[in-house]
Amino acid sequence: MTSQSIFLPLADRSEPLVQPSTASNFNDAALLDAYSRAVVTAAEKISPSVVKIEVSKPTRGRNGERRERQGGGSGFIFTPDGLILTNSHVVNGMTRIAVSLADGRHFPAQIIGDDPATDLAVIRVDAPNLVAAPLGDSQRLRVGQLAIAIGNPYGFQYTVTAGVVSALGRSLRSYSGRLIDDVIQTDASLNPGNSGGPLVTSDGHVVGVNTATIMGAQGLCFAIGINTAKFVAGRLLHDGRIRRSYIGVEAQTTPLHRRVVRFYDLAQESGVVVVAVTDGSPAERAGLREGDVIVALDGKPVAGVDDLHRLLTDARVGVSSTLTVLRRTEKLELRVVPEEVQE
Repeated sequence: MTSQSIFLPLADRSEPLVQPSTASNFNDAALLDAYSRAVVTAAEKISPSVVKIEVSKPTRGRNGERRERQGGGSGFIFTPDGLILTNSHVVNGMTRIAVSLADGRHFPAQIIGDDPATDLAVIRVDAPNLVAAPLGDSQRLRVGQLAIAIGNPYGFQYTVTAGVVSALGRSLRSYSGRLIDDVIQTDASLNPGNSGGPLVTSDGHVVGVNTATIMGAQGLCFAIGINTAKFVAGRLLHDGRIRRSYIGVEAQTTPLHRRVVRFYDLAQESGVVVVAVTDGSPAERAGLREGDVIVALDGKPVAGVDDLHRLLTDARVGVSSTLTVLRRTEKLELRVVPEEVQE
């Protein structure tokens, strides 16, 4: 009996080797398209609100001759009546401020309020048909989330860069020397001229105000959380400046274990961990220690540094207040008397 061998055609034998590669290429293309669509959609949504800011002020040179110091940055419209958020270091001390809109219109602007301690400022233009940027919630950000920066680096108008949120809860020293807490770190590229522009999520909501880079470092860029910016802008609009109380700690937002939240029946799942206590400060006199986690001030929940900043207003200067603190396994109440910040 003659044996017979069965041979598969060459094309049939090669199919399994080709299919995974083809599927992989298709998936890669789909992912790339999804990423591109997210960036494009967010940029198109927010770009009409982004402005280019040009500033100048007269100075004198070494020989006494009159000169004009010029500079610039970015900003974004956050109300339809022309209020614009930007960095303090972009407009501070400047005598002439001009704003260029995305549609090519140019308008003079004036400073409404300036807060060097958080490197934030509010300016205003008198112009019709303005598009306000939708503001998000920086407290809800997660590490690894898509982050898009829009601004005017080196004078190139409306440049878009994209990356991710690299870290949360950073501290950054402002131009006034005060530490800005709860700063967002991103690797979305920033350059001179990006200052004051928006940091945007994939849904087109502003979650930060771009403020700084570390010279010589790659992928280390920072933005002030929009929750802090909302609070600062509100006070600047009301008073023109911010009068603050302080307790004298360096701190950052930290998550709380669910067991701790349930055991102490806390209203939130995060608090403010004390990184350092300033010598001679109200916090030191109150007995606050490094590693303590602040969860409430006068019974009001403190879920993050933004909450603590909002609660430490001018009304608390010289007023005895109660800090609720978690220290290891204990829940303590400490009496603290905030003092006024001397800017």
